[in-house]
Amino acid sequence: MTATRRTILGAAAALPLAACTRQRAIVVGAGVFGAWTAEHLQRAGWDVLLVDQMGPANARASSGGESRMTRGTYGRDEIYTRMALDSLEEWKRLSERSALPLFHNAGVLFCFQEMIDYARQSIEVHTRLGLPLEQIDNAALQARWPQMNFDGIAFGLFEAEFGALMARRAVEETVARFVARGGQFTLAHAKAGTQGASVLLDEQRHDASAVVWACGPWLPKVFPDVLGQRVFVTRQEVAFIAPPDGDDSFEASHLPGWADFNGGDLYYGFPNLEGRGFKIARDTHGVDFDPDTGDRRITEEGAALLRTFAERRFPALAGRPFTEFRVCQYENSSNGDFLIDRHPTFDGVYLLGGGSGHGFKHGPEVGRMMAELVVNGTAPDQRFSLATKATAHNRTVL
Repeated sequence: MTATRRTILGAAAALPLAACTRQRAIVVGAGVFGAWTAEHLQRAGWDVLLVDQMGPANARASSGGESRMTRGTYGRDEIYTRMALDSLEEWKRLSERSALPLFHNAGVLFCFQEMIDYARQSIEVHTRLGLPLEQIDNAALQARWPQMNFDGIAFGLFEAEFGALMARRAVEETVARFVARGGQFTLAHAKAGTQGASVLLDEQRHDASAVVWACGPWLPKVFPDVLGQRVFVTRQEVAFIAPPDGDDSFEASHLPGWADFNGGDLYYGFPNLEGRGFKIARDTHGVDFDPDTGDRRITEEGAALLRTFAERRFPALAGRPFTEFRVCQYENSSNGDFLIDRHPTFDGVYLLGGGSGHGFKHGPEVGRMMAELVVNGTAPDQRFSLATKATAHNRTVL
């Protein structure tokens, strides 16, 4: 089944918005967190209405765009390694049923200038979980991936089981299958109700047993008094570069996804996926950004920074043209941990967000955790609670 906005909306149009006799949930936000929350609530037997103001994984959403990395390398944060593994199984199953691939098993390579705690702890976690993680020295890196210049790199950690998720397509496919099984989806502008589990959709009130707000960078705008600076939105710049003509060494069959700990900066990217071009980005908290009014054109300084790094690490890309730019946003929690919790004062209202730039891969598990909180009252790990989100920005999750 190929997901398109036309098929999603067409299927949803035949479904009424009237309340049902079964437990009913409204999920606001059809990004990866909201889509998988709706999916898991549906699996639990609930009637679910999924709402978005522009459509699943739209151009302004944090889940929009072409590709996202899935990886198990998380330093000491074993909880995220386990979540990534469990989520990967869901992504693989969804990809196998999709007309076009949602997961490219290209592998992921992390490059390090020296042995740091993050690398050492990643090795320990993978060993403890029995998850393959190959440590490769500089000479072997050069021989295996001659497209890359490994000057200054002491070693790499390679995860063969992971790779790239096709972001927008994967979310649309998730929503399309949810709708095909009887879930409801509608386009509407949502506002928080003034009491309990209610929401205003295009100014009309809708009540439910539970309302889950999973609206990404809009979450702190909906609940400014509760979240304040506990979830803050920043601007990130991404570029795509045309690989050399006729050179297949930049295809996913020859080059993995990669991340480079570059003296305090972290650059990452993908090979040429489905002819879109070589992707490069810098993983850092950019300037504050408003998802409604922010300028999504890349700056000259940002483009120059990405080009300089790409040409240093991938010499064959020198002088190659940019094919595309994208400005997206991170909705960061204060420490990089997700927010999966109840609203502190409104019964039946739940807050889901804080993807912090690394959340996409975890969508299936995050959705499962939120659904369990809604259905059974089973709270996830304490680190995902609102109480752990401070106003001081000190990201510890990479």
